[in-house]
Amino acid sequence: MATARILAVDDSATMRSLVQQTLGMGGYEVVLAQDGKDGIEKFSLGPVDLVITDINMPIMDGITFIKELRKIDQNVPILTLTTESEDSMKQSGAAAGANGWIIKPFRPVQFLDIIKQVLNSSAA
Repeated sequence: MATARILAVDDSATMRSLVQQTLGMGGYEVVLAQDGKDGIEKFSLGPVDLVITDINMPIMDGITFIKELRKIDQNVPILTLTTESEDSMKQSGAAAGANGWIIKPFRPVQFLDIIKQVLNSSAA
């Protein structure tokens, strides 16, 4: 099976690096973007199997990014990776089209397990 390509969108360089390292350990190809606008541009450059996005970002926040991405692709799985744990925010994310919600900070092993589950269920 080909290596899954994952787009990770986060305005924090530290978090982007951590996500890239963790996904790299899982053997995934990672494309990084620093905000929602950058994420849309990177998404349009080629096929992506999964999108992971922060919620609180400048220029284009995560909820807006998810809505914009859903206009382009209805099927790609989208996970949020955020410090936001409010139910109202989770509901906004789900309404926008997010498939899952991961709270920062994450444990690499659990994070990779979730990624694997999402990719397997979307491939089925």
